Amino acid sequence: MDWQSARKGFKQYLILEKSLTGNSIEAYLHDVLKFENFLSSNEWSISPIEVEYKHLLQFVSSLTKIGVASSSQARMISGLRAFYKYLLLEDVLVNDPTQNLELPKLARKLPEVLSQLEIEAILKQIDLSKPMGHRDQAIIETLYGCGLRVSELIGLNISEIYFEEEFIKVHGKGNKERLVPIAPSVLKVLSRYIHETRVHLKVNKKFSDTTFLNHFGNGLSRISVFKLIKTLATKAGIQKNISPHTFRHSFATSLVEGGADLRAVQQMLGHESIITTEIYTHLDRKFLKETIALYHPRAKRFKKN
Repeated sequence: MDWQSARKGFKQYLILEKSLTGNSIEAYLHDVLKFENFLSSNEWSISPIEVEYKHLLQFVSSLTKIGVASSSQARMISGLRAFYKYLLLEDVLVNDPTQNLELPKLARKLPEVLSQLEIEAILKQIDLSKPMGHRDQAIIETLYGCGLRVSELIGLNISEIYFEEEFIKVHGKGNKERLVPIAPSVLKVLSRYIHETRVHLKVNKKFSDTTFLNHFGNGLSRISVFKLIKTLATKAGIQKNISPHTFRHSFATSLVEGGADLRAVQQMLGHESIITTEIYTHLDRKFLKETIALYHPRAKRFKKN
């Protein structure tokens, strides 16, 4: 099997088996092509199934030498692992050369989160006397109440809001569906927007089932939601660099701090791996440490000294 046919088959695997989006597929294929070019530049005329661990190790070493960030290296290694997993599934390979390839250690940056008071301050900036005030309120409440990605928010359909059952159906990454519980208070805000604001818009037929619309009856863009949140945060006097994703982090952090099971949080967020969800346990530990530092008498005493 040559590189071209291997990449072609890998692409079909990513589309049909993994259900990945266009950008993700291109990223995976780019990682494989970069490795292939590395082999060519070193005059190693070998096919994908002739690659050994030593070739991969030298590739990673070359990335470090030219200053490629650890996060980018990790992504490339993941791409190559997926490629060789595909070759194993196709029975053209017996041993996986990426098996012992270690990911670089990544500095784990804790995400920015909002406190309950800050979220309330943002909500207070919404003028409910304006036509789109109820829509903006529903956007913030849904982002925080359900932990949605911005793409999931703007893709939410009215037919997928189950008011009686108190669930919404969400289309996540790779078009994977999941059911997320939604609080009655958030449903009440959504219902008011749908029946008192949205019903008066001249809705484009293409967006007849789309929940969140702009003044022209079209679906909202990601940029529109970003701008809305930036504007409200500025008005509320919040100095943090926040985005729609901040509400997702805040949702997860609130659940973990409240004692929610990590597996349940993983399912609600739509994380493929629980390792991704575990970052919120780090946030929880940070919260606990800060609480001790502020309120425990011995901690306060040592702090003064």
